[in-house]
Amino acid sequence: MQYKWWHERVFYQIYPRSFADSNNDGVGDIQGIIAKLPYLKSLGIGALWISPLYKSPNYDYGYDISDYYSIHEDFGTLEDFKLLMEKAQEADIKIVMDLVINHTSFKHPRFLQSIDPLSPFHDHYIWAQGKVDKKGRRLPPNNWDSMFTGPAWSYESKNDLWYLHLFTPEQPDLNYHNPAVLEEVKNIMRFWLDLGVAGFRCDVINFIYKSSLDDGQKAVYKTGKEHYLSQEGAHQILEELHRDVLEPYDAYTVGETSDVDLENAKTFTKGNELTMVFPFEHTSVDYRFNLAIFKRKYKPARMVASFKKWILNVDWNPLFLENHDIPRSLSRFGDESNPFVSATALASALLTLKGTPYLYQGQEIGMTNVDFKGIDEIKDVSSINIYEMLQKTYHLPKRLAWRFVNNFTRDHARTPMQWDDNVYAGFSEVKPWLRVNSNYKSINVKHQSESPHSILSHYQKLIALRKAHKVLALGEIKFLKENKNIFVFERSNQREKILVLINMDKRSHRVKTDMDGEVLYANYIDFKDHQKHLRPYEVQIIKK
Repeated sequence: MQYKWWHERVFYQIYPRSFADSNNDGVGDIQGIIAKLPYLKSLGIGALWISPLYKSPNYDYGYDISDYYSIHEDFGTLEDFKLLMEKAQEADIKIVMDLVINHTSFKHPRFLQSIDPLSPFHDHYIWAQGKVDKKGRRLPPNNWDSMFTGPAWSYESKNDLWYLHLFTPEQPDLNYHNPAVLEEVKNIMRFWLDLGVAGFRCDVINFIYKSSLDDGQKAVYKTGKEHYLSQEGAHQILEELHRDVLEPYDAYTVGETSDVDLENAKTFTKGNELTMVFPFEHTSVDYRFNLAIFKRKYKPARMVASFKKWILNVDWNPLFLENHDIPRSLSRFGDESNPFVSATALASALLTLKGTPYLYQGQEIGMTNVDFKGIDEIKDVSSINIYEMLQKTYHLPKRLAWRFVNNFTRDHARTPMQWDDNVYAGFSEVKPWLRVNSNYKSINVKHQSESPHSILSHYQKLIALRKAHKVLALGEIKFLKENKNIFVFERSNQREKILVLINMDKRSHRVKTDMDGEVLYANYIDFKDHQKHLRPYEVQIIKK
């Protein structure tokens, strides 16, 4: 394998609305990111994935874009972004933008013009005639579901047509059967690459091509997906983007590819489409029926098995446990009553397994799910829609509907970054757009920066260890047979071999692997050399 910068660097995802507020308006911004670059550098971060900064009416907080060439005024200006690029380059930190090209905002000028069937932009979106039932009621063109509940179609009275939106009605899908749409996407990508970005995280990229508009096979969720999920047309589009834009710029891409299995993932990363894809199997091991709304007991063996499967069968993967759409990993896969060792065990897995680590803001201090009191505190459109559906369609009482929504709401990951123990966690001097987690006085950057035995300090140690021993980033990996709840593996190259043992369980487990060697890292202060068992969430990294 020819290694490039993304094989060695540790990524850090910023959800800019909640990262750092420089002008005290309650919303994070680009100047806030610039101010925190020294912090990110001290952590050991080598690349940033920044969630959308573009102009947007914020029905889905940035994932509904009305102007791909402008910065949202909440975040600053294009000049601010150029300064961020300059300062990040000085710090040797790459920047990857979020590329949202399955849909735009319904306030995008081209969509507004597309309402007119005579407009040259009409077929930039997917418009279709509806149906009429025996009672004369208007019905959508097909039975597809939206990801955020309800039909995937909305009626427009101005033209007596329906438009497709796989997400909210405010996010109309683009029509990639029209070559002009793809040409405009190329222009957007070149614009940001010319400003110096290193590549793109590609939002729901395997949804972009709709092979037909036929009715879908009825399903509990995602009815119609056989007509748009990972279609051959999507591969052809990505091949063209790679040929015409990504390869000439030597740009990096990572795809959010819903519902992909191993073989599907390989088709997207075969060399002329995407650099990597995010596998989500391991982040749903505590879901029942693969639906986030239904929780089941977390069993670490499922997590261990999933990581192993993907690492052994895909050349290179992103390694992650959290993002802006996924609740906090410490609350799901760790132990909030034993946060230090469980958080550092999760960190050790991300930073020593084979792949590119992705950290999400606040993960490095062990931020947790939020003690929301009810739906009135939620801003996430998908959570609000599902809450309403559970009551109106399934007639659940409010308390039970809220319990289900609280299992998965994306707002668990979107509360403001906890910088210190001052009011609003040091994120802002005014009330933020989304409430601060009430545990900010005990969980914050300032407090942990002052302790050599904090979660933050151990993230720094692990990232530094990964940099000092390149075998942990680029070496081969061999998993050793041990208890199914623990990771035991060797990373090796021609010069060095390192043994990693990580107990992912809240119970102790005996190990039979020879642990002789120099201990490079341990997350228990009172670790013992050559022991034959691992305590709950215990980690030892040993140079052989």
